[in-house]
Order: sequence, then C-alpha cells, then structure tokens
Amino acid sequence: MFEATTILGYKGEFEGKKYAVIGGDGQVTFGNCIMKSNATKVRTLYNEQILSGFAGSTADAFSLFDMFERILEGKKGELVRSVLEFSRQWRSDKYLRKLEAMMIVLNKEHIFILSGTGDVLEPEDGKIAAIGSGGNYALSAARAFQRIPQSISPRQIVEQSLQIAGELCIYTNTNIKILELV
Repeated sequence: MFEATTILGYKGEFEGKKYAVIGGDGQVTFGNCIMKSNATKVRTLYNEQILSGFAGSTADAFSLFDMFERILEGKKGELVRSVLEFSRQWRSDKYLRKLEAMMIVLNKEHIFILSGTGDVLEPEDGKIAAIGSGGNYALSAARAFQRIPQSISPRQIVEQSLQIAGELCIYTNTNIKILELV
C-alpha cells in the first residue's frame, strides 16, 4: 500500500440511471512532509468515456496513464480488452514492472484496479474500488453508505467516503476532486 493518496471508484445505479464516479484527495507527500495539497489525481480518458485515478509515484503514474491511453485508443475504448492488454504489456516490460503506482479505471459497466505488479483486479462486489494509503478507510465508508436504505447518490457516496478517509489518514486530505459519468 502506498503512503501517497486515496482514490475511490464507484459504479452503480441511482434513480434508474447508470453511474460511474471516481474521486481522489489532493495531498502529495514526500516522506512525512506535505508537498502539495491540491493535486489532481483523477482524470477522464478516451473521449471522456473512462474514468481513472492513481496512487503512488506521480512520475510512474503518468507513465502508466500514457501507456493505458495508447492501449485504449488501439482497442477503441473497450475497457476489458484494454486492461488485459495493459497487464500483458506491463508484465513483459522490465521498466514497467518497477513502477510504484496503482490505478483504478472504470466506466458505467466495469471497474478495475491495476496493480504495480501488472495484476488486473475486479472488486468482488463489482461496484467499489479503493487504492492508496487511505483506501481502506474510504472503501469501508463507501460500503457502509451503500447499505443505508436512504437515497444517496453515487457522487455523494464517493465524496463523503473520501471526506471520512481524509479525517482519518495522515496521507490523505479533504481537498477532494470528483469526476462522474452519467
């Protein structure tokens, strides 16, 4: 687990519509120092059809984003085929295997965690994925919000869960950025 950030992805339905939402905090740390508090670690890919976020080394994450974007273009935005090809290329490249970063990628149909070892993981529930040092806090909060019988939107689940993670994890702040597909 990286002491770098918190990223939370969520896909599901709300009021009859499919949603995909990703959010991340803005804190960048170097050792035990906060270097930046308003970084953007989430972005859209492939004509704003795919959401993504990273945890880990910023330089490594940008390398992964660039590679993944090229693969998405080659696969015409097909997320499942793209993550499998990404994993294959990651494992076969000696340079990539040493990168210290993780990513969450999702659309309205699929959500995946791409690990620093080239693994492609689909969350057990198929709805919620979290990475980074505050990831377990955000994941726990999102699961709890999901169980409450009241009406809460996917965006609110992500935002409130990241807020809770920011209040608990010293490597996470509450300067939250959120992107969504509706």
